[in-house]
Amino acid sequence: MPKMKTKASCKKRFKTTASGRVKAAQAGKQHGMIKRTNKFLRNARGTTTLAAADEKIVKSMMPYSR
Repeated sequence: MPKMKTKASCKKRFKTTASGRVKAAQAGKQHGMIKRTNKFLRNARGTTTLAAADEKIVKSMMPYSR
């Protein structure tokens, strides 16, 4: 049986935490910062964990993530 493939887009964007949740960068920080409020930019620092529904989709694309 051949190995299953991991989606390249997922391995670039997501990591799995020790408890099995999926960690991702905050959305909305790539460009267009002038039109965003300072509060939005402050809150969009760092990383976040995905919602359960999104997590299920991402995990199916990353079969070997722990």
